[in-house]
Amino acid sequence: MAKILIQGGKPLNGSIIVSGAKNAALPIMAATLLSTEPVVLRNVPDLNDVNTMAKVLQALGVNYKKLDHGVYSFNASGAISEEAPYELVKTMRASFFVMGPLLARLKKARVPLPGGCAIGVRPVNIHLKGFEALGARVSIDGGCAVAVADRLVGNKIMLDFPSVGATENLMMAAALAEGQSVIENAAQEPEIIDLANFLNALGAKISGAGSPIIKIDGVEKLKGGEYSIIPDRIEAGTFMVLGAISGGRISVEKCEPEHQHALMNKLKEMGAEIEIDGDKVVVSAVNGLNGVEVKTLPFPGFPTDMQAQLMVAMCVANGSSFITETIFENRFMHVSELARMGANVTTHDRTAVIHGVKSLKGAPVSATDLRAGAAMVLAGLIAEGKTEISQVYHIDRGYEDLTGRLRKLGANIERIEDPETDE
Repeated sequence: MAKILIQGGKPLNGSIIVSGAKNAALPIMAATLLSTEPVVLRNVPDLNDVNTMAKVLQALGVNYKKLDHGVYSFNASGAISEEAPYELVKTMRASFFVMGPLLARLKKARVPLPGGCAIGVRPVNIHLKGFEALGARVSIDGGCAVAVADRLVGNKIMLDFPSVGATENLMMAAALAEGQSVIENAAQEPEIIDLANFLNALGAKISGAGSPIIKIDGVEKLKGGEYSIIPDRIEAGTFMVLGAISGGRISVEKCEPEHQHALMNKLKEMGAEIEIDGDKVVVSAVNGLNGVEVKTLPFPGFPTDMQAQLMVAMCVANGSSFITETIFENRFMHVSELARMGANVTTHDRTAVIHGVKSLKGAPVSATDLRAGAAMVLAGLIAEGKTEISQVYHIDRGYEDLTGRLRKLGANIERIEDPETDE
């Protein structure tokens, strides 16, 4: 099993380029099922999750090719299967994104209930209720969600929660439905806007993406085209936190500052210095950091996917900090790992209380999920001594060549592969 080894405590400086957004690329890849013409996607991150989604699409009958780094072509002009393979779907929750496009195109879909990081219950019932509103008959059979429709007809859909996945799945299903669909209490994340922009580039008629009310006027078919994925705001945010804690000055390039207001406001509140120049954000904290209070919320609030990384900064900030996690009920698994490194963190239900310490100490730790893994890397980079991180396959799901890019900032970090064992 691969491990990441870090000799910490070294100030980091330089620039790092942000990859394409994983959470935008995956639903957009799934949406290529809606067109019978070739689609080319650019700025696609080189990640395990992207490879998994490509394999899911291939199993469904989509021909795909990697044309260049970050550039893929997809062709779904042939016969498409209604059933997604369990072996792949069980490893990645985002595989469930194929259900909406399959239902729209074939009027039937059978998709295993999804897997992914064990950060809490994330039921798909919101997706299924939305499909029913569009006219599908939905059931659970043998561990699979099954949807069948004679035709899909536009309708008003009120989401119980502004679920990103449900908003995206229903947008895709409604794109080819008859008449107009209106999604109320829709998620407002930038990835929603990116999916809508992609679908519109192929001929869909979607308005209101990025607001709580999205309108989709169904069309008969979508054409092919080319599209470039937005920068990954969570990866960019991770590097911004690193700039605030590393003792140096880090320039985060090819990012979208408009997606980072909640994080940048908190970093400034902690005492970080932030300079914005177009698509570049430079972060440093020459005078150290102070404690702060954070509550995770749906966009435009503070992202749950940045909670673990910011907690690392809180661990070495002056005074006390508080994080309340409102999105997922099991997202403090990194607390016990940080405690192994000398952090002073206690949890009470969904709130973590962090008392800053002078420094963290290197230790053997595990990446318990994707973002917790990123937090372990950040902690290892600023800790005194050696940190060894196991279960790094979680990190591979969301960060492209993380060790190589961090070395360019001056980090003493390496990845050790062990061919004797499987991940």
